[in-house]
Amino acid sequence: MEKPISYYAFEMLYWTGIRLGELLALTPSDFDFNKCIVSITKSYQRIKSRDVITPPKTEKSNRIITLPDFLCQQVKDHIRMFYGIEETDRLFPISKSYLHHEMDRGTKATGVKRIRIHDLRHSHVSLLIDMGFSALAIADRLGHESIDITYRYAHLFPSKQIEMTNQLNIQRERGI
Repeated sequence: MEKPISYYAFEMLYWTGIRLGELLALTPSDFDFNKCIVSITKSYQRIKSRDVITPPKTEKSNRIITLPDFLCQQVKDHIRMFYGIEETDRLFPISKSYLHHEMDRGTKATGVKRIRIHDLRHSHVSLLIDMGFSALAIADRLGHESIDITYRYAHLFPSKQIEMTNQLNIQRERGI
């Protein structure tokens, strides 16, 4: 928390599963705090020493993500830290390398194994799977072009084989 911009950036990445470029392109106008949603409609790139805003990775990447209440409040708090911020100003006017440095700093300080920043997206998917959400719902939230991409996490989805077998046994016992 001694670097709030880093803290809020990592909170957004983990709790929404958005891509790093999508995070860096966010502006106040992307948020509807009454509905607690964020619209993902663009991505930030640094090309030849210039800031470039592009469309997201795929057409399906254009999406609306509902935020948990605590994260919605955190984004509001983050915006209040800026003096005279405009609706079109970037909320995270930092670079990808800055966040990589912050990840290095945090892992060194905590002794936690370092992961790639993109792996926070994978962590979000793992969390949603563990919470019992379907591959289709997760694919929609992450903006996956195909559900097949989400099925790369198939090993994390709990097996239903035992549950199915138990139900078949019950049906047989009932004489069906």
